[in-house]
Amino acid sequence: MATSHDHAAAGCGSAYFAVLPDCEGALAAARRLPRLPGAQTRTLPHPSGRPWITGHWADRECVAVATRRAALAVIGCCPVRADDLRRHADRLTDLSRLTDLARSLPGSFHLVASLDGDVQIRGTASGLRLVFHADVTGVQVAACDAALLAHAAGTGPDPREVAVRLLWPVPHPLYESSVWQGVSAVAPGEALHLLADGRTARTSRWWSPPEPVRPLAQGAPLVRQALSDAVDARTRQGGVVSCDLSGGLDSTSVCFLADRSPARVVASTWPGRDPADDDLEWAKRAAGHLPEVEHVVWDAHASPLVYTDLLDIDDPMDEPTIGVMDRARVLHHLPGLRERGSRLHLTGIGGDHLAWCSEAYYHRLLRRRPLFALGRLRGFKALFDWPLPGMARALADSRSYARWLATTPARLREPLPATVTGTLGWSAPPRLFDWVTEDAAALVRDALTEAAAGARPLHPDRGLHTDLQAIRTCTRIVRQWDAMAARAGLPMASPFFDDRVIEASLAVRPADRVTPWAYKPLLTAAMRGIVPDECLSRTSKAQASMDAADGLRRHRGDLLALWEDSHLARMGLVDAHALCDLARRPNSPGLKDAILYSTIACEVWLRSQARSRTRTTPHTPAPEADAP
Repeated sequence: MATSHDHAAAGCGSAYFAVLPDCEGALAAARRLPRLPGAQTRTLPHPSGRPWITGHWADRECVAVATRRAALAVIGCCPVRADDLRRHADRLTDLSRLTDLARSLPGSFHLVASLDGDVQIRGTASGLRLVFHADVTGVQVAACDAALLAHAAGTGPDPREVAVRLLWPVPHPLYESSVWQGVSAVAPGEALHLLADGRTARTSRWWSPPEPVRPLAQGAPLVRQALSDAVDARTRQGGVVSCDLSGGLDSTSVCFLADRSPARVVASTWPGRDPADDDLEWAKRAAGHLPEVEHVVWDAHASPLVYTDLLDIDDPMDEPTIGVMDRARVLHHLPGLRERGSRLHLTGIGGDHLAWCSEAYYHRLLRRRPLFALGRLRGFKALFDWPLPGMARALADSRSYARWLATTPARLREPLPATVTGTLGWSAPPRLFDWVTEDAAALVRDALTEAAAGARPLHPDRGLHTDLQAIRTCTRIVRQWDAMAARAGLPMASPFFDDRVIEASLAVRPADRVTPWAYKPLLTAAMRGIVPDECLSRTSKAQASMDAADGLRRHRGDLLALWEDSHLARMGLVDAHALCDLARRPNSPGLKDAILYSTIACEVWLRSQARSRTRTTPHTPAPEADAP
């Protein structure tokens, strides 16, 4: 029987698994799946005895049960008990009935079910836990990681998909595709069904966002409860957990909630280099109200800059991510926190996406409540220094999402538009920069044109569409950071991105969430009585722009090395000479706007794939399966 192991200790990353249909070819398909060297492969069976879930996970990451007809597994962070899950399995007569279970549980997890030979797998609505599927030796296999399936199927990166990731930004729905040939992605909020014939895979929607109609007074207590449950799911086991304490409202809220738990808390503050950065002052104010919390303040000048260690990244990422720019910064303090006993590090990432929301809601509000909306829009104009002509054009634009997306292929080489264009529109219009070749541009135009033909927004209201797109874009970055952190020895978690927290936040009226007259009013109201009023009064936010600018100058030699041996150039997607010239001029106008990020992300990803392929090998599942 396969034995358990601790993934953080082994450096194997977070739970890493594939799901197999209940068919004759499942075992042969399982043999093609790669394994991580030094990690014990675990296998859970279908009720029939055939392999169902195979991969690597720690005991704490999986709760699984089985009956004569059904099996259920929750993989990830969820406080569900095996007895409660077994009762659901006993009553399961239709896989569609799993929706009530999926939407009732706190945490962040995959839900996998087997019933009478059919299989269903769901990730999270946030996109933090994704689902992919591919044909492996004639059998449709699902997995939480696209690269796992690509290696099993023997396929490589898709040049068109890599070219699309050079866009800045990548619009919906193009960023949700797999970058691997032959590997299909399941959209967040959809479930994947694998039928018992082994060849049929289909999807169905199980999650839609709530309508944003709840007043702040009603919504704030529900957000408070959802966020409390999310933090509790990580801290109820006790031990030591660490928390970011930047001094901002988001991380401060998580830290105070963790302090109410059975766990001992280590608070981690990393000051910025900018003398105008007041994070440390606010973090110390918060720590003063937490006498039982150990407060660690790191040396700002000892922390890595943006762009650090790009040449050394070898994480087995299954897609490009701009998160590589900050990878060294994200991981730098984790060893020190682990030495202080931390078993899990909590972040405040996601608070910006939920406690605030898109100003694009005012596009609809202007038509429904014109006097109210005009007053707010005047306030935003003053707050963000929006140009009036740009505001007027964005607010007057009533094109559908499909029509808007259809205009983007012809405008890819135009200068970046004013920020207000994207802020009040469907999205910032995507751009390709001068160093991207015409061959790559042609691939991107084809992809955009194809997507526009059937494009539907994530919600008819461009504000809610923008909120959902921002959440999904960020969770794709955090998803990779989480795997990197676990591989480095200390797993991370971001409670704001739990589906229950997202639902509670999105249900609050946008006029109550985003206003020029208050900073994050929803989170302030939700945390009243938990976070001291002194800490809730902050209205500023540090930008870390100095760290990014300094990093670009200090690491230009690494950027030169990237482009002098460029995988993207060998694929014909970028002009390496143009990128080398740019690397020699780190103060060039435009670089401060992060226009290099998507290109660096793709280059680093291609390099990391070349390295990670040498670490994975096919494996044969354990002859005896773990008992659910």
